[in-house]
Amino acid sequence: MGIDLEKTYVARRTFLETSSVSFSERHSSSRIESLNLCSLESLRRKAFRHVQEFRIFVATWNVGGKPPGDDLDLESFLQVEGSHDIYVVGFQEIVPLNAGNVLVIEDNEPAAKWLALISQAINKPGKYSPEDSDSSNDGKHGKDSKSTSGLLFFQRPSLKVLSRNYRMDGALVKTCNCTSEPSCIRRRTRQLREFMTRDESSSSDEDSATPQFACSEAKSNMNYCLVASKQMVGIFLSVWVRRELVQHVGHLRVATIGRGIMGCLGNKGCIAMSMSLHRTSFCFVCSHLASGEKEGDELKRNSDVAEILKSAQFPRICKSPCRRIPERILDHDRVIWFGDLNYRVALSYQETRSLLRNNDWNSLLERDQLKIEREAGRVFNGWKEGKITFAPTYKYSQNSDIYAGETVKSKKKRRTPAWCDRILWHGNGMEQLQYLRGESKFSDHRPVCAVFAAQAEMNNRYRKACLGADSRIPSDELIPQRHSFY
Repeated sequence: MGIDLEKTYVARRTFLETSSVSFSERHSSSRIESLNLCSLESLRRKAFRHVQEFRIFVATWNVGGKPPGDDLDLESFLQVEGSHDIYVVGFQEIVPLNAGNVLVIEDNEPAAKWLALISQAINKPGKYSPEDSDSSNDGKHGKDSKSTSGLLFFQRPSLKVLSRNYRMDGALVKTCNCTSEPSCIRRRTRQLREFMTRDESSSSDEDSATPQFACSEAKSNMNYCLVASKQMVGIFLSVWVRRELVQHVGHLRVATIGRGIMGCLGNKGCIAMSMSLHRTSFCFVCSHLASGEKEGDELKRNSDVAEILKSAQFPRICKSPCRRIPERILDHDRVIWFGDLNYRVALSYQETRSLLRNNDWNSLLERDQLKIEREAGRVFNGWKEGKITFAPTYKYSQNSDIYAGETVKSKKKRRTPAWCDRILWHGNGMEQLQYLRGESKFSDHRPVCAVFAAQAEMNNRYRKACLGADSRIPSDELIPQRHSFY
């Protein structure tokens, strides 16, 4: 009997010592192997998932190197009577693309003027704001806003000074605002509250090239706050967010890619801005691609797009191990690309002119280079564009509704009308509500704008249901099935 027990003991000991895997490894399942903090967070988010829809207004305008005058009205173009949550406004050629601006130092005075005009339009006196319940306060704010914006315009401030008047402390936006860090959220909320109540004169100088939040005390009653503004030679991008949404915007980063002279200077290229709204990532790309209407020039534009998608990279700033913040343009949940893409119509001037006279835009669009290249899969593969129902936006005679080709005798200077100015988008959870052009005669291009309804996943902490027992994750979703020992 003793010999049998000893043999049994030795056999079990030998088995355990020679076995290459542990008991948990021998009896594990895929559910156990994937069970970690990040997967638990993912399950929790799915259980509490809730989305909200936001309106995003996007505009692009090549202004032909002309500085704006104080009489230029942007209200009708920016649809200030609408209920937009975010304004994304991009320009091309805000300065002449000469050697001085490209190679030496860029002139940022026009950018400051465009900022002032945009603010005047979207923060005009008496404009409805959900938080403005006191009509007397609205009247007071309207007077201050008008006088301040006008004063800033005529005083010709630098872009840095003017941007600071619309911005919030830059340190607030650069911090990670993920919900997995409650202490950081509380600290960030407290900082936002303190900043919006402190005196404007105490704010420090911030470089306008650095993305920052904006909303000083003097502007605390503005409907929209400047979130980011960036200039690269003639390209200029500014993003404005409704005041009450500022605290939900985070992970703000800006990237620039030059594709101009020598393939790297900033007379052509893009400015890309990345941000998160609640738990959804957005990317806005304002670009000015290679020009030219000779056969084969569209390939240069295709190359510009490919290089931008390849090279644009945003820095890592998120501290949450369970959340992946996008580093590339296509990593984002929602992407909107707009600007003077410079794609032309693959027809002769005479053929194009004949179709325009008959308002036969469908036949003209069939020869649109961007449409042809996209359908062939050579550029913007997987992207979407709304139906174009407006006339070509380029090229017009100065202060006229007549295309430049009608008044230019030289064939070298003549330009075939084309839809150079476009807006495309990538990703699910977005619907384009409008796609149209403005009719300002300020430039040889007509401005183009679009309105999107975009979904954003809300942070769990904003759902009251999370506090209830019904919001708990079922235990069988988190605990793997039990294994029998025998």
